[in-house]
Amino acid sequence: MKKVLFILGQLGDRDVDWITNAGHKEQVSAGTVLIRQGQPVDYLYIVLDGLLSVTDSRLEDRELAQLGAGEMVGEMSFIDAAPPGATVTALQDSTVLAIPRVQLSHKLAQDPRFAAHFYRAIATFLSDRLRATVGQLGYGDGAAPDEEAIAVDELDDNVLDNIHLAGDRFERMLQQFMRR
Repeated sequence: MKKVLFILGQLGDRDVDWITNAGHKEQVSAGTVLIRQGQPVDYLYIVLDGLLSVTDSRLEDRELAQLGAGEMVGEMSFIDAAPPGATVTALQDSTVLAIPRVQLSHKLAQDPRFAAHFYRAIATFLSDRLRATVGQLGYGDGAAPDEEAIAVDELDDNVLDNIHLAGDRFERMLQQFMRR
């Protein structure tokens, strides 16, 4: 499942329009480092197209994940203001929506409804990521979950109820940015 669906499913159309207008489309060439481990991040990124690699220098630059369209990066550093714990590099030419940290922080401070929805969405997103990580480490039933094969009954009811809306919102976002 595309992680951005967790976010877009919790926000309203006006909120998604705000994110789309606040962000800018950025073309990232293959090999470009988008986020460097240990260095502050000024943007929250949504991958619109392409493929990114997440690596950790503490693990001899082992690849932790590959992220494609609909994935979000920079969210953990946005939430806790700590520098990133991993490096994110474009594996191929990619397109991202870059949402300025300062602008998003201001919106969250000024719009309590948006903030409540945004933080709930981020919490749901990070909870899903943690569950997948714990499964990959062999905890629980020992089977690493395939995020594309998560059973419908395992999804949060709020996420499930809004998944079609989120998919439509992401498609609208893609169309808008690909025209720019």
